[in-house]
Amino acid sequence: MGSLMTFLVTSAETENRFVLLELRMKPGNEPPPHLHYNQDEVYYILEGELEVYCMGEVRTVRAGETIFLPRNQAHAFYYLSPTLRFLALLQPGGPDGYGLDGYFEAMSSPSTSMELPANATTYALSDPAPAIALAAKYGVKMLTPEETAELLPHYPGFGVPRKSQSH
Repeated sequence: MGSLMTFLVTSAETENRFVLLELRMKPGNEPPPHLHYNQDEVYYILEGELEVYCMGEVRTVRAGETIFLPRNQAHAFYYLSPTLRFLALLQPGGPDGYGLDGYFEAMSSPSTSMELPANATTYALSDPAPAIALAAKYGVKMLTPEETAELLPHYPGFGVPRKSQSH
């Protein structure tokens, strides 16, 4: 979905204990608000800034910083810098239908270069039904606007980062 993802360590290599990814993103390619029933996530930012909405808080995470996103907690984010590069540790990993590495593989195709795609399909520009159905298979719930308003009250809406709003 308009990003580059490198599997550094797969579920198969860790007996399903965790998955470690390097991700490269750019603004506009954020996933919709969601929650994971099965996985905790830890992000370590290598380059750029990420605005995170989780557990009633809004936090900006910068290069050299880490954030923990626990399972069963709704979260959303915006990529605030022109490019964002981070490590994502997903725990636990798991077999097909459980581990998020399977979801990411199903949602992607091999890249022909290490450059971010200029005109990539994004969640905002694609029909969401297939992504929502696939996410559910892997224990990820994409939130409705009503669920988002209830669970992420500070979230300004899909595609509108808080920092860009005038206060």
